Amino acid sequence: HAGEDIELVVRRVSVAVMIFATIHAAVAVLSAANSIYSLDPENRTRPIKGYVQLASIGLYLVAALLVLASLMDRSPLLFLSGIGAMTAVLLLIFRDTILGLVASVQLTTNDMVHVGDWIEMPQCGADGDVIDVALHTVKVQNWDKTITTIPTYKLIEDSFKNWRGMSRSGGRRIKRAIFVDVNSIRFLTLTEIERYAGWSLLRDYMRRKREELAEYNAGRDSEASVSADVRQLTNVGTLRAYIESYLRQHPKVHQGLTLIVRQLAPGAEGLPIEIYCFANDTEWAAYEGIQSDIFDHILAISPEFDVRIYQNPTGRDLADLAPPARLVNAPAGSKDPPDRG
Repeated sequence: HAGEDIELVVRRVSVAVMIFATIHAAVAVLSAANSIYSLDPENRTRPIKGYVQLASIGLYLVAALLVLASLMDRSPLLFLSGIGAMTAVLLLIFRDTILGLVASVQLTTNDMVHVGDWIEMPQCGADGDVIDVALHTVKVQNWDKTITTIPTYKLIEDSFKNWRGMSRSGGRRIKRAIFVDVNSIRFLTLTEIERYAGWSLLRDYMRRKREELAEYNAGRDSEASVSADVRQLTNVGTLRAYIESYLRQHPKVHQGLTLIVRQLAPGAEGLPIEIYCFANDTEWAAYEGIQSDIFDHILAISPEFDVRIYQNPTGRDLADLAPPARLVNAPAGSKDPPDRG
């Protein structure tokens, strides 16, 4: 009898091992299929890793059930009959898995996020590229090279920003303003008008505006010697026209997207002149270089229009306003240096 008992135990253990090995091999096949699927760049936008993980969990549950039935020499149906009574417990145990499955289906179906997207989710501390989309988590590599792990269902519960549209459009927005000192705004003189009319970037603008103003002023009963009675060109308006013409001919500015140079409401820091356009290179370093080059030129050309760029007073500004230091003669015979008043 002892020999029969040992044989029975060995047989049951052998069957359990075979079941586990078979299921493990099936899971390995699924993992390999996912790896082969991900090799195609087009398939990376439709990841199936979540489904593979769900199928693997299901196979391991089946393996556990069959192994338990084999070791106890009971029918698997006997264990299945008790699952109904454990539904609440199973829902609690597999809560994240169920939520992750539903979220994965919605993310994939609606094409909300996939590997390679730049997403921004401040409430989770994520701002960078998606490097992995799994059943339970989405991994984001931030710009400082740290990794943020977000539960997959959080992408359904909370809002996040996906920059994929910007990347696909081929343009990255530039929205920045310079602040003009309002005390430097004035009308142009005839000499300046003739001078700017010779600039290639302002030639058409100056011709058009001179014709427009001449026609307007001729149709009014106004006194030409009174500046308030006639329309005139201003230095800040001409600067705006120059900036827009400059951007229209800039090789790194996307000409198919919105391009505006506008005034915003003046405030304590002066009159904002906002540049709203799109760089035609979405790569971060190149974009920053394009933006910097544009504003380098704008800041450098502003004095040509007698326009001062506003900035808060610095120590150098205050020193220029201070009265010059004067020397006070020291008393005769004193060895101390003279005091500075």
